[in-house]
Amino acid sequence: MMPQLRTHREKERRPVGWAEALKWVSGRFHEIIGKHGPDAVAFYGSGQFDSEAGYLAVKLFKGSIGTNNTDSNSRLCMAAAVAGYRTSLGADGPPTCYADINLSDCMVVWGSNMAEAFPVTFDRVRARLKANPEVDLIVVDPRRTNTAEVAKLHVPVAPGGDIPLMNAVGRLLIERDAVDRRFVEDHTEGFEAYRDFLLQADWREMVEASGVSEALVRTLAARIAGARRWLTFYCQGLNQSTIGMWKNNSVINLHLLTGQIGKSGAGPFSLTGQPNAMGGREVGLLAQALPGYRFTEDPGHRAEVEDYWGRAEGTISARPGLTAVEMFRALESGRLKAVWIAGTNPAVSLPDLHHVRRALAKAELVVVQDPYHPTETSRLADVLLPTSQWAETTFTSTNSERLVSYSEQVINPPGLAWPDWQIIARFGEAMGYPGFDFQDSSQVWDEFIELTAGRPCDMSGMASARLRASRHLQWPCPNADHPGTERLYLDRKFPTPNGRARFHPRPHQPPRETTDHEFPLVLTTGRIYTHWHTMTRTGKSPKLLQREPSAYVEVHPDDAASVGLVAGQLAELTSRRGTLRLPVRFNPGLSRGLVFVPFHWGDQYGEQTAANYLTISAIGRIAKQPEFKFCAVRLAPAPDAHQPEPVYGRTVRSERPLKPVVVKTEQMTSKSVETVGAPDGAIGAIPDLHGRSGQTRGRGHGPGLGPGEPGAGVAVQSGDDHV
Repeated sequence: MMPQLRTHREKERRPVGWAEALKWVSGRFHEIIGKHGPDAVAFYGSGQFDSEAGYLAVKLFKGSIGTNNTDSNSRLCMAAAVAGYRTSLGADGPPTCYADINLSDCMVVWGSNMAEAFPVTFDRVRARLKANPEVDLIVVDPRRTNTAEVAKLHVPVAPGGDIPLMNAVGRLLIERDAVDRRFVEDHTEGFEAYRDFLLQADWREMVEASGVSEALVRTLAARIAGARRWLTFYCQGLNQSTIGMWKNNSVINLHLLTGQIGKSGAGPFSLTGQPNAMGGREVGLLAQALPGYRFTEDPGHRAEVEDYWGRAEGTISARPGLTAVEMFRALESGRLKAVWIAGTNPAVSLPDLHHVRRALAKAELVVVQDPYHPTETSRLADVLLPTSQWAETTFTSTNSERLVSYSEQVINPPGLAWPDWQIIARFGEAMGYPGFDFQDSSQVWDEFIELTAGRPCDMSGMASARLRASRHLQWPCPNADHPGTERLYLDRKFPTPNGRARFHPRPHQPPRETTDHEFPLVLTTGRIYTHWHTMTRTGKSPKLLQREPSAYVEVHPDDAASVGLVAGQLAELTSRRGTLRLPVRFNPGLSRGLVFVPFHWGDQYGEQTAANYLTISAIGRIAKQPEFKFCAVRLAPAPDAHQPEPVYGRTVRSERPLKPVVVKTEQMTSKSVETVGAPDGAIGAIPDLHGRSGQTRGRGHGPGLGPGEPGAGVAVQSGDDHV
């Protein structure tokens, strides 16, 4: 492994030494910045980037070059959670910890197939349920997943029906006086507006928009009302939406309403899927951020960081930085000329991949920093910079429960691969900027943590020497004698100007793209147990590839039958942006009108298999997270494919037919299991997104396009996240 570069697009890349590579790239950066200004370059990083490397990228681009164009693939998964915590509680950061699993008597998993996407954490949930059968597990998901199979209650919310369901539950909690009034009065603001909003809303419309029967809504509310300590785990089902921040606000509203926050065994727990997505948020890698949970929009924050870095006033720009999707729009339009991509594979993971490929083709300079080549993105690079992996470097990272961990190098990297932090430090020196003469990662860490002193994510008591000895500490940890903080807000004081958490009334909004007669189905995407992200690692494992060798489309048997498809047959799945050719798998646990495709496979594993050729690049106005969970598609047999005879084999776990629907009240015993639907004729029966049932209307039947959207399927500049 060694750096590679090409000086012209028509040439092949050639191996070079580090000195030549960094000198050439720095020259091109100076040339582009001198001609077009600092906002003509950008850095797109990763939640797999260690904290030291992320910090140096921010210091280089925001604190030296003078552009806020740094972002991370965490924008694709966690931006709505960040915005939700910040607007509701005053600061980012889950207030909970994994130990709460063993103290909660009711766990709600909302919008996550936790058993497959977070298997280690879900093993702890399983152990809790096995040791304490009276503990409730409730799963809210349009799909009957392996997580739902373990649950006592599965609530098959309609795609996009999360907010009306949460609002309906909130209203029932108020009506049955299941409100922690002392907590609400002493520690929150905005309750009156939230209460009035819920009580004045049309009850039938809320229930119908949720896609859940009224009886099941009441059962869900009763379970939450009866819990002594309830914990909500949530992830991409809430986050990956143009109103993802609103969904996060809405789930936090329920915890504020019941006082189920700031105590053991309870709280809103946003699951983080990458090893250091939290660390990237702490160091300021997201476009709007600066180190220590500061923000580029705040003149005081900019001044504090400039002073610490020894930079002149005004070095850190007041201009908003480009976020992930915006960067690639700017590359295609010519506004952005150069992009440095580190530790991520956007040519698979970003929405609307046709647009991504056009954008990278128009860029004047594409630098890719990655331990793996070839990937779908590295094949398009002008410069390749090989990095060491986790076992080949010493680094620091933060997990979902705010636990900061020190990881020590155990093996040497191959060839000339360097740690990520070292590449950026040496590039900073090649650019001629002061403050990048670090000799090891501990020096970088110790500089960074001083910027967290007095901030919500205070890590100033976690010097590298202490972390090396203790291995793990949870922030806030404000001094060398502090033991770390397991849970936040035990004092019921929140990092807002008045110390109170905030209720936010959030109305239902449809997704940015709607179904119609041409595209009558809804596509949702996600992870599966066998693979992770874009398979740069798992795709190299023969055992994993044997278990899941190719992408597929998961379909309800009735939806497949309506277009003449049988299990195993090759189908064409088409959106307004592209077409995939995938084998069909049946899942009776899907809501009618919904199809599912795992997003892991890219072009290296075959043409027309990457889910994101279909997805829409619409983003929210505040969180700016893409809407991966909802786009309109149609399904048909592939015209040139062999059509097999139907095979009636043994039913596998994920394809078990649903049991008859029996919805019971809150008096139901803890050993009972409720199923996923509603009886015929019940209010809000499972939505048929083809529009055949006439009983209810899923999110895909909205009246039209969102405000200002230029046309169906057109990538838009903003969504509907409002503060």
